[in-house]
Amino acid sequence: MISDEEALNKWRLILGKYSKNNISFSGDSYIEMENLLDYIYGREYGESSGVRRDNRSGGREGSQLTVPSWINKIRELFPKNTVEILEKHALEKYNLTELLTDKEVLEKLEPSKELLKSILSLKHMMKGEVLDTARKIVKTVADQIKEQFEKEIRESIMGRINKNSSGGLKTSRNLDFKKTINKNLKNYNLENNMLYAERVYFNKRTRIYNPWHIIIAVDESGSMLDSVIHSAVMAGIFKSLPMLKTKLIIFDTNVVDLTDYIDDPVETLMSVQLGGGTSIQKALAYGYTLIEQPKRSIFVLISDLFEGGNYKSMYSRAKDIIESGAKLIVLTALDEAAVPTYDKNAALILSALGAEVAALTPEELAKWIAKIIS
Repeated sequence: MISDEEALNKWRLILGKYSKNNISFSGDSYIEMENLLDYIYGREYGESSGVRRDNRSGGREGSQLTVPSWINKIRELFPKNTVEILEKHALEKYNLTELLTDKEVLEKLEPSKELLKSILSLKHMMKGEVLDTARKIVKTVADQIKEQFEKEIRESIMGRINKNSSGGLKTSRNLDFKKTINKNLKNYNLENNMLYAERVYFNKRTRIYNPWHIIIAVDESGSMLDSVIHSAVMAGIFKSLPMLKTKLIIFDTNVVDLTDYIDDPVETLMSVQLGGGTSIQKALAYGYTLIEQPKRSIFVLISDLFEGGNYKSMYSRAKDIIESGAKLIVLTALDEAAVPTYDKNAALILSALGAEVAALTPEELAKWIAKIIS
């Protein structure tokens, strides 16, 4: 149970330096923690970073902080989840861009999706070694997201392994280790301490599909950044599945086809240009030209549906896709939270035209696609 003394220390940290006449710290470490918090939150009072005003009591504060020393100190004194919050606030709320434009500082930041979003927003300020370091962070976070979703996405679309049936596709993914060992125990050589397999057994999968075509068009406006990140990672997972032929485009007022980079989420994400206008109708028109087999094609539009151009043209392009026989899925959000902000009127009209409109998590999208192609 927390002591009264510790509770007072924490309240002093929450209330800040202006409560010092009423609440005193009981240890020097808390004084240092307050200095670290004041380094960013002091900006609420118009104080610039690292500036120590003359009217402060002296003698117990540390030397003037710099961004690198601030990073090091918060890692020493605060738990990891608090460090991530402090870094996020420093970047998003107080625009402490030095966090991302100094190689030494950038290397010390904890890779996270929030940091990835900040890098994508500020990558235009990065050059040379700083940009190289940023790309490494992008890869680390993209790999983390891929690891988080890949197994469930694969199983949703390819079907779970049927362990009661043998004779499936002979790939390492379908290898039935238990049956292979049991069936070959008679070949165990005691002298060499080795098991010789005369026959290797493979599991069948519960579903077998003919190839389907997936076209993913992603709105790269700033409000869609979470969805952009998940789309890039999911497109790479889809591309690795033999029953899906996947294409990826991003758009603002222009359309960029990233299909050639779909295996590399770093290249995909670093190609994103946030902000600017939005031309959904242009993305739909370009995506329509990519449809090869309409009856076996799924067009996934990921956008908040706030069209910067002509809404009638957007509806017309969407209608072309639907009438071709392709499935049109409109996602107003694609991330863990799936809490969208979108043009509800546009969503209603697209739904009336025959599009499926929803906000989904990556797992839910995978299950939806599995249902369509089964």
